[in-house]
Amino acid sequence: MSGITVPDDTKRPPWSMTLGEMLDRVVSQSPHKVYLCYQNYQVTYEEFLSYTLKAANLFHELGVKHGDRVCTFLPNGREFPFIWMGLARLGAVCVRINTAYKQSEMAFILNDSEAKALVSHHTLMDVAQEAARMCPSLQDSLVVKDGGEAHPGWKDFWTMLREASPAPSQTWPDVKPNDLSMLVYTSGTTGNPKGVMITHEMYVAAGQGFATWTEATPDDRFITRLPYFHANAQYYSTMGSLAAGASLILEDRFSASRFWDQVRESRATVVNFIGMMMPVLLKQPPAENDRDNSVRVFYGSPALGPEVLAEFEERFGATVQLGFGMTETCYGTIERLGLPHRRGSSGQPRWHPDSRFRNEMRSTGEDGSHLPHGQVGEITIRNPAVMPGYWRNPERTRESLKDGWLHTGDLGWMDEDGYLYFVDRKKDVVRRRGENISSQEVEDVIKRHPGVLDCAVIAVPSDLGEEEVKAYVVNRPFEPTQETGHEPQGGLVDLSPEEVIYWCAERLAHFKVPRYVEFRDDMPRTPSFRIRKDMLRQEREDLTIGCFDRERAGIQLRR
Repeated sequence: MSGITVPDDTKRPPWSMTLGEMLDRVVSQSPHKVYLCYQNYQVTYEEFLSYTLKAANLFHELGVKHGDRVCTFLPNGREFPFIWMGLARLGAVCVRINTAYKQSEMAFILNDSEAKALVSHHTLMDVAQEAARMCPSLQDSLVVKDGGEAHPGWKDFWTMLREASPAPSQTWPDVKPNDLSMLVYTSGTTGNPKGVMITHEMYVAAGQGFATWTEATPDDRFITRLPYFHANAQYYSTMGSLAAGASLILEDRFSASRFWDQVRESRATVVNFIGMMMPVLLKQPPAENDRDNSVRVFYGSPALGPEVLAEFEERFGATVQLGFGMTETCYGTIERLGLPHRRGSSGQPRWHPDSRFRNEMRSTGEDGSHLPHGQVGEITIRNPAVMPGYWRNPERTRESLKDGWLHTGDLGWMDEDGYLYFVDRKKDVVRRRGENISSQEVEDVIKRHPGVLDCAVIAVPSDLGEEEVKAYVVNRPFEPTQETGHEPQGGLVDLSPEEVIYWCAERLAHFKVPRYVEFRDDMPRTPSFRIRKDMLRQEREDLTIGCFDRERAGIQLRR
């Protein structure tokens, strides 16, 4: 536990702290160390604490009380951490809204959470103003702006923050470690978004764990360009840096072409990635200074093939650390630094530096039975950092939480050493002629083709019953070389659907090879870069029309 911020009272578990208590502890250890960096703006731990206390007093003066919900509609920036930690002092609940949401989507979150206050960025006011009018529970609306036009009825956040007192108030309510700190709404790909309830101690456990897993020290510099409405940036980058007494660098968004320059400029040592980020970085043109960076740990998911991992680690000189987690609990699995990658695995159950924290994981059958090693079932998890439930949604809570176990909706299996092998989301498994096919496995193979930038695999109805495999493919941008000297039409690699089929046939069992291939310029995505498969499924009534059909083309695969 050396270097990890823990309570003074050793009789209680080290994760049994409020966010305010944790922040007080780390500030007392390193008050003058730079904590938060955003563009040209830097604040020390002591200054960060002062801003959070000001935010607490600001909302206290507005009448925000213990348990009240305050929504934020903000891009990544310095304001959100101040607001989040300030509300935590009051025992109030912060609700982060996806900045890509439109009026009706935002109004749903405001009304579902019964928000008492809203803080929006001035660049998002067209959506925020209309959505706010649809929420009768709102009592105060604040806008983050630097100059610019006034917004009638909206208070200026920065003016109020600067005028607020930086002193702790004796009239703040008593806050407990198991109080709610945040509602993180899921993407809503299978219905309306669900508000995952996250407590103070869940965040504290996440930070203490992540600092341990990455072997972080106060000398580390965590960098995140993942949006703050995504739990990853909250659990790992923010809480991990706090627990380690390290520094946190915030970026607006991910850009593959600027990524490594930003890393070099910020001297970042710990990077988080999700989904497409690593494959996209690998497909950037090689540069002489690829290994000229300070990154020692590149953490993220999903599990990737050993060839991809080896190529990335060799090219960029950074250790990749894979894991499996979710908003409902940050304690899934993770690889241990210093050990070799296991093909297809995302590591072993995550541990806390205190042995009183028990994290259990298993695969279960449809009847809830514990399946033996090597058998695919639903991944279930039990530990002290599992969510208490979904906000005002007892039905979905009962479906997900059974006898203390979180049912993830993901399929996987575990080996005899406790390593997890993720198979697929239950809803994304393709059932073809008696065989279950992991969409992720097919996607991983297609993504390894040098001409592919990204892809998505879904099930489409079969005329023989059950389902067929369809692949959506985005071609890689063409990079002129001395050998070619020209670009194909459209500036993309000239890749045919037949090439995709034969590439898969050489690497997959015949029944996993896609029947249908459709090329696209881009994919519908969440702001956290995940492909919206639900939107692909809904694009048209018959998803087999207008795309390549290998059976119609007469391609016969060896059986």
